[in-house]
Amino acid sequence: QARMMSQALRKITATTAKSGTLVIFINQLREKIGVMFGSPITTPGGRALKFYSSIRIDIRRIAQIKKGEAVVGSRVKAKVVKNKVAPPFRVAGFDIMYGEGVSYEADVLNVALENKVVTKAGASYSFGDIKLGVGFDNVRLKLKDNSKQLKEIEKKTLEVLSEAE
Repeated sequence: QARMMSQALRKITATTAKSGTLVIFINQLREKIGVMFGSPITTPGGRALKFYSSIRIDIRRIAQIKKGEAVVGSRVKAKVVKNKVAPPFRVAGFDIMYGEGVSYEADVLNVALENKVVTKAGASYSFGDIKLGVGFDNVRLKLKDNSKQLKEIEKKTLEVLSEAE
């Protein structure tokens, strides 16, 4: 299996480079038994995929997002473990809402909180003098419905980020 993967990747890399095509491989993690030193986690299929890939991202669910008792999404951590085209070892977190996809509103809100554009006092969130609401999910849903306010927060956050550079 590993030999076949290596042969296939040799052929695929030349073709995809000429055509400018993106190839995405999704793999699972397995645990090696009896490993004393180093990481016991490995990916099946040999070493070829690790060698030929330009970017490798380790994506893991770190928490469930619940609404009452029902699970409505997952909080995800993505860690770049290999990158030939940009700086490696970057980490990002984002929310995936079931039936929607990646929550853009939650991303904007989290970055705005990190850069003190949106402030949090207890469970209340506010943007300047405007009170956004109580509870992260309530604020996220409010921003989803009020795209004008979301764009204002995004614009202010981008201004703060550009000043920091």
